[in-house]
Amino acid sequence: MKKKRVLSVILTVAMITGLAAGCGSSSGSGGSGSDEAKGKVYYLNFKPEADEYWQELAETYTEETGVEVTVLTAASGEYEKTLKSEMAKTDAPTLFQVNGPVGLASWKDYCYDLSGSDIAGELTDDSFALMDGDKMAGIAYVIENYGIIYNKALLEKAGYTADDITDFESFKKVVEDITARKDELGFSAFTSAGMDGSSDWRFKTHLANLPIYYEYKDEGINNTDAIKGTYLDNYRQIWDLYINNATCEPTEISTKTADDATAEFVTEEAVFYQNGTWEYNNIADIGDENLGILPIYIGVEGEENQGVCTGTENYWCVNAKASEEDIQATLDFMNWCVTSDAGVEAMCRDMGFVIPFNSNLESENTLVNEANKYMEDGKTPVTWVFSTMPSEEWKNGVGSALTAYAADQTDANWDAVVTAFVDGWATEAAAAK
Repeated sequence: MKKKRVLSVILTVAMITGLAAGCGSSSGSGGSGSDEAKGKVYYLNFKPEADEYWQELAETYTEETGVEVTVLTAASGEYEKTLKSEMAKTDAPTLFQVNGPVGLASWKDYCYDLSGSDIAGELTDDSFALMDGDKMAGIAYVIENYGIIYNKALLEKAGYTADDITDFESFKKVVEDITARKDELGFSAFTSAGMDGSSDWRFKTHLANLPIYYEYKDEGINNTDAIKGTYLDNYRQIWDLYINNATCEPTEISTKTADDATAEFVTEEAVFYQNGTWEYNNIADIGDENLGILPIYIGVEGEENQGVCTGTENYWCVNAKASEEDIQATLDFMNWCVTSDAGVEAMCRDMGFVIPFNSNLESENTLVNEANKYMEDGKTPVTWVFSTMPSEEWKNGVGSALTAYAADQTDANWDAVVTAFVDGWATEAAAAK
């Protein structure tokens, strides 16, 4: 989720028309082969902030191979809707993504078996393959981290360092002290918790990952059709901390955007900003020496040994219903992206990805390196389990309830969040059967 400048991408299509020469292969392994079977590639990109780099990379590939590549970038929060629309067309995407097991359930019939492909052979660990029984339905293409990004200089101005924050209680103390002195300090604790479509995923998905992760850990499971909501009181207290110690009033978050939060952080209006390593290019102007990332503490026993949230929801899938030529062209393009100098440089440097392939480069992303320090210090990363959330509709229900609660923070309104979380989960999980 990276870029060199803030983009307002609504829906971007770039057609790069190729030359006559092709780069297809006669086998399904993703190698090079005959000039006769050119094929073409149509990539439906999930990451708006990486759009410009994918467009450039596609153009480079076309110039090098003569293979036509199209990149369409879905608007933030609109990927599934866009995928359904594009898959219904004659010229459907040949390369798309799912977010994990739940996303795969909807699209598994469209997923070409990547077992034995060249790109599968480049994976550093088999756990980065998304399996559907014996079929390799998808391959992760980026590993990311998220937590609470913070400005070290502002935190020190307030009289603290990261060493003072080791769990929820110590974090709460720092946050509320900053709020008490915000006029004197000249900044707030948190950026705005925007709940419009460009930003609400940070809370209805990424923040909601924490109570789910800890419940799964307790139960010894990695999925469920009936979430209990064991840690929803913890979810409430971290949400309360965010919205009551921010740059805006809690009643205003429905109109705040992702760009608002980014701008507030870059202009040093706030110390803390929940987001991920993908945001680095957007906030790098404050200086690498001032950038850090904290775990998201929610008040769970033993959380002082917790690291940041680490994982992926980004699995490449190849459209099995495409022509053989287009499938091969797509396999070739994928493999080129993770093995060629141009592809690896774009993914690791320009996009700032940590890629789970043999060619991964040491990161120049300060947030990635800061996140890695927790693992080096023996902290346990929080697994991304939000890919098991039953549906986008479930997320939207939780998001709406969170927004209503923020505007009027009563127990009754929090009960509505719990209902959306627990009952909504059961309903959506049953509907997916």
